[in-house]
This record gives sequence, structure tokens and C-alpha cells, in this order.
Amino acid sequence: MEVLLDIIRSFDFDILYEISTHLRGGISDTFWKFFSLIGNAGAVWIVLAIALLCFRKTRRAGAAMLVALLIGVLIGNVWLKEWIMRPRPFVTHPELTALLDPGDQWSFPSGHTLSSFAAATALCFFHRKSGVFAYILAALIAFSRLYASVHYPTDVLAGVLLGILCGLVGAWLTDRITDRIHTIRLRKGA
Repeated sequence: MEVLLDIIRSFDFDILYEISTHLRGGISDTFWKFFSLIGNAGAVWIVLAIALLCFRKTRRAGAAMLVALLIGVLIGNVWLKEWIMRPRPFVTHPELTALLDPGDQWSFPSGHTLSSFAAATALCFFHRKSGVFAYILAALIAFSRLYASVHYPTDVLAGVLLGILCGLVGAWLTDRITDRIHTIRLRKGA
């Protein structure tokens, strides 16, 4: 098992080192910083979800996104990060330099990635075309975390998988709850 973990650690570092030495610099830094910053605290997704709540046609999607984001914060930031306590790449490997302040000290899983994929999945559950664009934005935010050397690739991969799961659960819960509320309203009106 230790050999497998060493291979994964080496793989994680090698990818970050390649990004750091071959892709960084100039306007590219600004571009990727932007995507990382809009993902802070799930801001872009919260704003989008609130906007979607304002319209009857997209209300379920907005609610599902907020539920998925809440589930993601609880699982990723409150539980897993504090349980696993994996140091950031730039802390473990001095040859890597963080491009920005990561916000907290723990790396696993990537909260930016988890929230992005949770919100994109919840949106996609109700509106496939919009969901595709949300997935593209989520992928850009996820890569920005690697580019900035604030997460390992396995942190981001875990964020993708957990985010999709949280998005599906959030969409399912929202769908069931709103169906029940609708049924109760119909019974009261009859």
C-alpha cells in the first residue's frame, strides 16, 4: 500500500512541477488567478443560484445548487479537510510557489473544485445546456487550483467526484422536496 501511495505522491508532484515550470508566467497567471478568485467561497455559484431563484422556470435549479453547495461545504470543508489535514503542495514542496493565498491550510479535497462541480451538476440536472457551460467553468476553476500550486491533482480529482455526488444529491433532494410542497398545495387548494 505504501508503494502505491508513493506513486500517487510522485504523480501529484510531477504534474504540479510541470505546470509550475512550463505554463506559468505573464498574462497566463492573471487569467488563471481570475478563475481561482471567482471560485472563492463558491461566490460565482452562489450568485448564479440566487439569480436562478428569481425565475419560476429556473427556481428548482437555483435551489438545488444552493443545497448542493451546502452539502459540499459540510462534507469537504467542515469534515474531510479537518479529518485528513493534508498540507498544501507549496508547504510540502518548497520548489513550488503558491500563486495566491489558498484561504486555509489544508489541501484535500479542493473546496473550489467540489463547490464548482456540485453547482454545475445540480444545474445540469434541471437544465442540460446551461449545465454544460457550468461544467466548463467548473473545469477552469479546478485547473486554476493546480496552476496556482495550492492543490494536488488528487485533491482536485476528489473535488470533482465529491462535487458531482453532492450535486446529484442536492438536485434529488430539491426535486423531492419541491414535489411534496407542490402536492401539499394542490391538496389544500382542492
